[in-house]
This record gives sequence, C-alpha cells and structure tokens, in this order.
Amino acid sequence: MNLTLIQMTLIMACGAVWRFARPAGLPAEQTRLVLTTVVYYLLLPAMVLEVLWSADLGLHSFQYALLGMSSIAFAMLCIWTVGALFKFEDRRLGAMILAAAFPNVTYLGLPVLEQAFGGWARSVVIQLDLFAVSPLLFTVGIMVARYYGEEVVEKPRPLWLFFNAPPFWAAVIAVILNVNGFVAPVWLLGVLQKLSVAVVPLMLFSLGLALSWKALTVRNIPYVIPVIVIKMVLMPLFAMAMIGFLPINGEYRAAAVLDLAMPCMVLGIVVCDRYRLDSSLYAMAVTVTTAISLITLPFWHSVLMN
Repeated sequence: MNLTLIQMTLIMACGAVWRFARPAGLPAEQTRLVLTTVVYYLLLPAMVLEVLWSADLGLHSFQYALLGMSSIAFAMLCIWTVGALFKFEDRRLGAMILAAAFPNVTYLGLPVLEQAFGGWARSVVIQLDLFAVSPLLFTVGIMVARYYGEEVVEKPRPLWLFFNAPPFWAAVIAVILNVNGFVAPVWLLGVLQKLSVAVVPLMLFSLGLALSWKALTVRNIPYVIPVIVIKMVLMPLFAMAMIGFLPINGEYRAAAVLDLAMPCMVLGIVVCDRYRLDSSLYAMAVTVTTAISLITLPFWHSVLMN
C-alpha cells in the first residue's frame, strides 16, 4: 500500500506542478477540463464496458449498492447533526454534507485499489460507483445542494437527466451483454483495454490539477474538522460494521471498505459551483482529506487485511 501511494502521489504531484508552471500558458483549470472530459466521455465508458461485460454480476452487486448507500446515508446523518447542533450557515452546511458523504471512489479509488489488490478490484470500484455513489450523488446530493443553495440557471434540470451520461449508458449496455452471455470480440476487447489503460494516470493527474493550496484558509478550519472526522474515520468504521452483515468475503470485503474510505469526491466542486454552495470550503476539504488519506489509507488497509 505504501509503495502504491508513493506512485499515486508522484503522479498527482505532476498535476500540482502543472498548476504552478503552466506549460504553454495552459492554466490548470483549462487543462483539467479537457482531460476530465476525455476521461468522462471516452476512456471511462470504455473501461466500464470492458469490466462489467465480463464481470461476475449477481446478488453481490446489490450488496455493494446497499453497502455504499448505507455508508453515505450514515455520513450525511452525522454531518447534518453537527450542522444542526452548531447552526452552520446553509451554504457551508450544504458543502459539508457533500464533502463528508461522497468519497472519491473512482478518481482515486480506482488507481489505489487496482494497484493494491489487482485488476479484479476495478469491478468492485465500478459497481460501487455506478450502483451506489453516483446514483445518490445525482439524486439525494443534488436535492441537498438545491435545498441549501440556489440554482444558478433559471430552469432547473430534472433529476433523471443527470443519469443521461456515457458511463451509465456503457454500464447498461455492458450489463445487458453480460446477462445475455454475449462474448466480446477479441479486436473490440483489445481496443477497450488500450483505452482503459489511460484512465488511471489521467485521473490521478487531473486530481493533482484540482488540488489548490490557496483554498486552505483559517476561516474554514472549524468546518473542515468535522468533515475529516466523519469522512476519514467514522464512515470507514460504519462500512466495516455494515459489511459484517453482508456475505462479501475475503479481499472483496477489504476492497469495498477501502474504496469507501477515500477522501472527498472532486466532482462535488462542480455541484457546489452550480448551486452556489461554499465552493472554497469544499475545495479545502478535498485538498486536506486527500493529503490525510496518504496516512489513513495505509492504516485502513492494514486493519482490513488483518
């Protein structure tokens, strides 16, 4: 795990250096937008199609969804209780709920788990993301953002439109092909594998581009501390307790819990901007929890493996 995190950190550091160096005059925001767009619309759907087409889908897929949704709901309840107790401002509380509840299961979880456990862990990551985290983000998460913030555009989009995305369509196609026993042609499988290889380094590099030390402010410290405690400590503990009631065995259990122990999801910044929540607070939570995860992830990995 330590060797894996060193490699991941160095790739993220390349993105952080790009933010300061600005090669060819390209700012970090513009570079990250291009890279994440390519990943989101081409590379990630290719990986989803490759993995889920040949994955062992069944009752355990529902179990991953139950584990992810219950863990997110637990984190939401915890941070909402803290916010209600201390009467946090709506814009801050909305950002805190998103930061504490939704882990970076794909952009950081995918490379970490694949390196730590092997290629089979990609199936765990993708199922947790597509069957639990993303559906909740685009429904409950958006409703939370609307309630605590305000819509930037005049006409709000229906919640179901958020599922009209390439990774979801790739997942639907892959599941249909998988269930009906279709075998992937060798030439198509080769293309999907070559596209999938680029996902991990580009995700890590984009994550490094998204980290901004300018977001670290003393004013946000009291709001980030409960997010750190819930996201990095209580949520993994709850996931460990919850998975004890599910028939998920061996390394699959460790991989699922470790994926839910990831730091804050980067995509939440976009949601905060769209609904005018406290984006600077969310950005600080992402940066701080990502840095802390270099310590907590090896700890949780050792606990889970033992």
